[in-house]
Amino acid sequence: MAVRSKPLLALAGAALATLLVGGAALGQQKKTLTISMWGFNGDKLEQHLFKPFKDKYNVDIVLEAGNAGDRLNKVAIRKGGVDLIYLSDVFSQVGIEQGLFEKIDTGKLTNLKDLYPLAQAPQGEGYGPGYTVGRYGVIYDSAKVAAPVTSWHDLWRPEFKRRLTLPGFSTTAGPLTVLVAAARKNVDAYANPTATFESVAELKPNLVKTYNTGSELVNLFSTGEVVVAAAQDFTFAQVKAAIPTAKWADLSDGAFVTFNTVNIVKGVKDKELAEAFINWHLSVEAQKALAIAGTDGPTNMKAELTPEQAAPWTYGEAVIKSLRKPDYAKLNAAKADWGNRWNDIFGR
Repeated sequence: MAVRSKPLLALAGAALATLLVGGAALGQQKKTLTISMWGFNGDKLEQHLFKPFKDKYNVDIVLEAGNAGDRLNKVAIRKGGVDLIYLSDVFSQVGIEQGLFEKIDTGKLTNLKDLYPLAQAPQGEGYGPGYTVGRYGVIYDSAKVAAPVTSWHDLWRPEFKRRLTLPGFSTTAGPLTVLVAAARKNVDAYANPTATFESVAELKPNLVKTYNTGSELVNLFSTGEVVVAAAQDFTFAQVKAAIPTAKWADLSDGAFVTFNTVNIVKGVKDKELAEAFINWHLSVEAQKALAIAGTDGPTNMKAELTPEQAAPWTYGEAVIKSLRKPDYAKLNAAKADWGNRWNDIFGR
């Protein structure tokens, strides 16, 4: 009987070994990181951001693309569904106020200290760092303007009658125009919206139309319909390519800083992996490669660029220190009222 039981014991041992090996294999299966992003520059992001991380951490990355507002709404409705979300700061502020994000363990972000101070925690400690920075300012066609634009107040010049365009109110930068109009009247936009929107209304004679996308803005300059625009600087390279005489205005009263941020969504499957990805995106290697590839300007101060490489970006400590930082908590609280007032002026 003992001799006959040996094959059975061997089979049992083999089965146990298979289970152990299988368990080890399961333990080594690829993890998945689901990231909500805008969905452009896919090839460049894959080459310089995603692939190096996937190779190092043996992880698959799944992207959920769309515009910022729609993606944030999905997170709110589903109570998660993604691990990381990339948003402009005006939308990430909404997510923070709605309690949609996990606090980041900044001790895990070893590259955070190398970011410009303004980019390290633009919306509070533990919330998404600014991985890229931009400006909201003025673009003008120097060949068709009597004198250079040097102040936000120049948008009200009589010579710009029916020659100006502004971003729509529902865009990231649209509400910042309200702050500009308030400053022109030397009033507080939040405390005195009536006087502020009197100033906004005085822009109406100059306005051709509002725009909602960069391609609309480029087309307005290309056709000669406008010669001046309030715009984010990521559109400038395209406008300059279409209109070589286009210039970015050096404003004495300062352009506004805009950040794109990355946050960890509540319900994240692997918080440490999500933090590792953020840390990688903030690294010198990733930031410099993405800037040179034409994807995003760096916020890592050690990501040094040549003047040619830096030309499309908001780059350098002196430039970034000069920018005005909006209070998005106050701005978001005022948006419903401001939106109604804006539509009363421009919706007719």
